[in-house]
Amino acid sequence: MTTSSHNMQVNDFGIEHAHWRNWVGNQSCVRAARGAPQSEDELCAMIAAATGRGLNVRVAGSGHSFTPVALTSGLHLTLSGMKGVKHVDREKRRVTAAAGTTINELVKVLKAEGLSMLNQGDIDSQAIAGAFITGTHGTGAALPVLADCIVGMKLVQPDGSILVVDETTPDLLLAGRVSLGTLGAISEMTLQVTDSYRLKERIWREDFESAMEMHDELAEKHRHFSFFWCPYEESRHCYCLPDTSATSKTGRTSDVCEMKVMDITEEAPFEGEFDKVAYSSDVYPIEYIPNFHELEYAVPRQHGKDAVRAVRKIMLDEFPEAIFPIEYRFTAGDEAWMSPFHRQDSVTVSVSGEPGKDYWDYLRAVDKILRGYGARPHWGKLHFLTGEDVEAVYPRAQDFRALRRKLDPQGFYLNDHLSQLFR
Repeated sequence: MTTSSHNMQVNDFGIEHAHWRNWVGNQSCVRAARGAPQSEDELCAMIAAATGRGLNVRVAGSGHSFTPVALTSGLHLTLSGMKGVKHVDREKRRVTAAAGTTINELVKVLKAEGLSMLNQGDIDSQAIAGAFITGTHGTGAALPVLADCIVGMKLVQPDGSILVVDETTPDLLLAGRVSLGTLGAISEMTLQVTDSYRLKERIWREDFESAMEMHDELAEKHRHFSFFWCPYEESRHCYCLPDTSATSKTGRTSDVCEMKVMDITEEAPFEGEFDKVAYSSDVYPIEYIPNFHELEYAVPRQHGKDAVRAVRKIMLDEFPEAIFPIEYRFTAGDEAWMSPFHRQDSVTVSVSGEPGKDYWDYLRAVDKILRGYGARPHWGKLHFLTGEDVEAVYPRAQDFRALRRKLDPQGFYLNDHLSQLFR
């Protein structure tokens, strides 16, 4: 076994060196070593060995982030071998699962137990730890970020020891819920869930101004209300959205909103062309092709309509080549220190650029608009924040940095991107 921190061999971690790319291919790194632990003990041993040789450590999750959050030239870990629900507490409606468990694997177990997640996003192939701690969210004006359901976790520290976080350590819990892996590698999480429920989904098409007129009513009336604004006819195909033209009142095929509402129901399961009823986790996901690079910011809810109007205007007037839809969703505020929704009811406005094209002027123009409304980024999606920006829009940023430095003073869990934000 080599003792060089820059030339770790296959027998150090059981897997040879490799080049890594994220799911859409816009982020990559060459790592000194990579590991796929099969247990918590192996995870702890790998991390202790790497940091003992001066290597930084990052966990990749399922690689669904568009940002450099998972990159490292040190030890790159996948927890795909650490999966499964370890414990179900039916009385408290809590489940403990290994960090590498994907959302779709988790919800299959929940369904069999008569339980459901409180909410989901529109992708369910992510590892729960990676999805939750980057600020992934679903839709719902009264529903917070997914990480809000974390009531406990185990954090592997740089020396390989385990820090147990739960409701008896409230500051650690609120810091750890959205921590981007900077407080330690998560080995398992305990989540608050709820009794099983069915959702009824309805989709239809409105022109933009009609959608704005019914915006507030739909947000208040329905558990979930969201839409995709499509500037052009071909925009819908970018995200494989269903054709709802038959439900349109105007017959328009451009400058239209593909609308969606979902509510809990006791109706029997069925599926029609524009509506369906099913178990919760069978309704949430959308099938995406990894053909886009996404920027998404959480805008204070009171500015949502103004923000989406402004982004729509520059897309039509200044960037007609930007054909990907705007996705618009609601999320309730929460208490996690670095959550994009920290004490702020929000709407998320997301736009996308096409791989292989220079979309940076467009994304920077959108960034400038949304920052004007006090928006905060989804940590796993493209953004332009600096360390100074983080302090300006996150009230607990300094507290978070101080805690991070206490747990990891040498910055083993940082990379260049995260050092800029949280050093």
